[in-house]
Amino acid sequence: MSTRGDAGNRPSVSYYLSDGSVVWGNPVTLPSSRSSPALLVEIRASYELGRMLGGGEVIEELQMSWDELLNHGDHPFDLLFPAVCGVQPSITLKVAVVHAWENENGALFDALVDRKIVRDADAGHAQFASYMKSKNVSHLNNAMEHFQLVLNQCPVGHPDRATALTNLAWARLQGYIRNDIKDVDTTTSLFRDALALHPQHHPDHPLSLYNLTEALSWRHIKKSTAADICEAAQLYHVLLPLCPEGMYLCSIAAGENGVDYVIRGCNDLPTDTSDEGIHLRRVVLELCPLGHRLRPRTLDELAHAVRARFDQHSSIDDLDTSIQLGREAVSLSPEGHADHDIYLNNLAFSLMFRSQHQGNLNDLNEAISLYEEALHLRPVGHKFQDHSLDNLGGALIDRFKKRSDIGDMTRAISLYREALTLSPPGHPHRDTTLNNLASALKTRYDKLQVSEDLNEAIDQYRESLQLKRLDHPGRHITLHNLSSVLCSCFTQAQKNEDVGEAIALSQESLAALSSLHPDRYFSYMWLQEAYLSHYQILHDPADLSLAVENFKLASRHSTQGFPKRIIGAFNWTVVAEQHAHGSALEAYSTFFELLDAHLATRSSATSRREAAAAFHHARTLPADSASCAIRCDNLPHAVELVEQGRGQQWSLASRLRTPVEDLESANPALAHNYLGLSKLVSSAAQSSATITDRAAADRAAIEYRRLTRQWEAAVAEILDLREFSRFLLPPLYADLQVAARQGPIIIFIASQYSCSAIIVPTSGGPHHVPLSSVTLSDLTNLKDRFARAIREASQMTPKQSRTDLIVLLRAVWDEIMLPIVYVLRHNLKLKYCRIWLCPTAAFTSIPLHAAHPFRTNPDGSRDKCLEDLYICSYTPTLSALVRSRQMMKKRVTPSFVTIGQGQPGAGKGKALLAVDSELELVHKLVSAKARHTTISGDAATRAGALEALQQNTWVHLACHGKQDPKQPYNSHFVMRDEDLTLLDIMERDIPHAEFAFLSACHTAVGDEETPNEVIHLAAGLQFSGFKSVIGTLWQVDDSVAQHIVKAFYESMFQDLKDGSVMDCTKAAWALNRATHAVKTKVPLEQRMVFVHIGV
Repeated sequence: MSTRGDAGNRPSVSYYLSDGSVVWGNPVTLPSSRSSPALLVEIRASYELGRMLGGGEVIEELQMSWDELLNHGDHPFDLLFPAVCGVQPSITLKVAVVHAWENENGALFDALVDRKIVRDADAGHAQFASYMKSKNVSHLNNAMEHFQLVLNQCPVGHPDRATALTNLAWARLQGYIRNDIKDVDTTTSLFRDALALHPQHHPDHPLSLYNLTEALSWRHIKKSTAADICEAAQLYHVLLPLCPEGMYLCSIAAGENGVDYVIRGCNDLPTDTSDEGIHLRRVVLELCPLGHRLRPRTLDELAHAVRARFDQHSSIDDLDTSIQLGREAVSLSPEGHADHDIYLNNLAFSLMFRSQHQGNLNDLNEAISLYEEALHLRPVGHKFQDHSLDNLGGALIDRFKKRSDIGDMTRAISLYREALTLSPPGHPHRDTTLNNLASALKTRYDKLQVSEDLNEAIDQYRESLQLKRLDHPGRHITLHNLSSVLCSCFTQAQKNEDVGEAIALSQESLAALSSLHPDRYFSYMWLQEAYLSHYQILHDPADLSLAVENFKLASRHSTQGFPKRIIGAFNWTVVAEQHAHGSALEAYSTFFELLDAHLATRSSATSRREAAAAFHHARTLPADSASCAIRCDNLPHAVELVEQGRGQQWSLASRLRTPVEDLESANPALAHNYLGLSKLVSSAAQSSATITDRAAADRAAIEYRRLTRQWEAAVAEILDLREFSRFLLPPLYADLQVAARQGPIIIFIASQYSCSAIIVPTSGGPHHVPLSSVTLSDLTNLKDRFARAIREASQMTPKQSRTDLIVLLRAVWDEIMLPIVYVLRHNLKLKYCRIWLCPTAAFTSIPLHAAHPFRTNPDGSRDKCLEDLYICSYTPTLSALVRSRQMMKKRVTPSFVTIGQGQPGAGKGKALLAVDSELELVHKLVSAKARHTTISGDAATRAGALEALQQNTWVHLACHGKQDPKQPYNSHFVMRDEDLTLLDIMERDIPHAEFAFLSACHTAVGDEETPNEVIHLAAGLQFSGFKSVIGTLWQVDDSVAQHIVKAFYESMFQDLKDGSVMDCTKAAWALNRATHAVKTKVPLEQRMVFVHIGV
């Protein structure tokens, strides 16, 4: 600001205010003269907020008489000026008469600023103002000449050099904008030098930042230099926080031609997946706060960039981030928004990628829904309709591969054909649509074997390949896809040229990809198929070796998602078995390792089971792997493999509850860190299980993955300790043999290759018992016949003969148990003792413990059955038994609770009239050494039962039990209000618990889909901490169950003497005694129904 007294021909005298002399709020003395009729106040523009060079450019002026000025007296008043660029300038003044004085020679001015510099600066401003009004280039040249003179007089170190640089740069920039100057690089350099002299915290630092962004933006406008718009974005990221709302600089920097232009320019840049490129996108997003109109597009661009980086490196974090960003973009562009269809499509694209990488069907279904919505917004004639048709077709093909619904396939091919009509020859997208249609036809051929599909697929792949340049980023996809159809063609027609071309194409696709590119997996897989096809015709062992080598490379290609690598490893096991290749055991181990790693990425038990169930074709692998090891004469490894492949759900869950007493002694800090992280991971898993909102579920999954990585890092530290080098790794035979400390364990192997048993003795190596008269189909048939016989028996009266059941139990004795008993008695010299049964696959549905010869000898004696010879228990896995034994070290004062619910709520089953009398009976039989409580009727709720389980060491539970065959984690005990589910029980960690008697139906039977996982209520109680559990294999008749219960507890506590304690390890023996004691009172199927699990 300057003030000037105007008096006819008298020279004007100006006073310049700056931070170095007079600041706002401080007084300034103005000269007055009665010969000067008025005071003229000018607003001048300058490029600095700190030290001011010259008077600047006159923007506006206001005239007021001295009398009018003095009439305000001591009261402050505002001087208002016309608005400039939307800002209303004003000054608040307070006037007082001090004394009159003259300063004809401008002594004050001379003291403040060097006269020549100021004169040149003011002259430059005047010429520049004339240029801006007249557009006369001579004025611009004069202005630049004066400003250059000023700069020459302000060498490095001069306090006014920054201002001199800015004046010259600004004049040059305006000339560049009007095309009167061609050189903008010099201008940009001048602004950079000025910024360097205005560091952070300098009052002119924001203005210098803005000036440089203007120069960069204009150079980008005229030259489209990507580096300029990127740098401008980085500068705005620093500038905007320095511009408070209402500040003039904020109004111009945040406007359409300021930061918005930079945002749009960055959004139009090609996708850059480098760390620098992603960082720039994040910076640009920060320039678009919530409510900013460019935020949706900026979110979408960042989402696209991180998804593109996923294409190269397969980091699941990138996919998660892309999906989160995409969800926000969709939410900020409601239906009717011009780009809503684009954001829907792009979000669906990211979900598709994650579905393929992680095998999550929910992602796939959501993607299909979003693609459908986007297609609806792109009717006939829309420029992107062909994209939507293609994308939806691809998603439907993916779902067909998972569900085999031919309707998905048919519609997908129809969509592809429609897209192809919209992509005639010459269309830039035609090659992609041809490839997609060919892929769909090949998939249909694999399912239906229609040769026309195969021939058309070959033609379309070839056309697609011809349309792709050698440097096309998707060319490798068409190469290995064409290789796959040529392999199928070779298998059909056996033309050597087909397989030769297939090998060459796959090798070419590999050569086009970097060593870590995720798609190398597909090239390896199609290359193995080509070599395998060649081997099957010519039987050259070299071809088989090459096929196996590519199986190994594919399954170990870490940047590809687990689902595809698991399928590759499964196919490897099949090929190795078919051709008796020596890599079979390696293939099985690889499969189990990959499946274990895949399941570990899922936060909840239900999602882990769903992930495992997706590989339903591989459910026989635990038994098949053991069979393979047996055939390789490696029995210890057979035990290790069957253990690794079975019960993975329990194994994964139990890792977070692994006892660490030894680690606490060796390294307390590591143990503390591990236990803390285990609790955090477990808590995150439990909280994620109940989330239904997809976006919230994504956030929970990301948090779970973050915690899991920290937990894995802690485990890696523990593994570095020599004495803990096997911590949480799959157990070796020596580790597993600990489970047989109290008696041998019999593992039943039901494989398509052979059926047999492995006996793990208390010491020494395992024993193999071939079951040569039994096949897998025999066992499947036996299982079905048992289910039918049990159903029929439940309809009979107690005195009717269970003929069918007797025949089946005799078959189990003769064909399965008799060879095993022979080894136990003659090889191991074991008489009446405890044994544990560990069945796999079809064996899990056969009541092995009830095997009986049902024969009478000539002398009238009856042959002994299995339970006459041994005390039988079951164990889901050997590791489960080891864990239970480890926890037996911690014993507390026993407490016994009986929980009964005979009157469930409406729709939850019929009333169980014998429950109350059963509870009363148990109460009478329980040892007086235990504190005993009973919960029944209205008190027997879900919450009440859970609390009772946690607070007591011994539990007897009598109620309805329901096994959910589709989702076994929803299996439950029926309480008064809500069901007490298997998940509820699993989430409780009750290390002091000892024994549970489950007098309810179906508590020890798993589901059909994942039989090897042994997911049932009894196993859940064992996992939560109960070391010894009695469960049931089928429906219990509560009217006769009391006989078993009475006989069991009488045997359990009959020898309890003063000083002795209740011992849960006697439960198997007590159940054995009870079933013998009630032979005349309880029908056969109801004696067989109860089984013991655990120690």
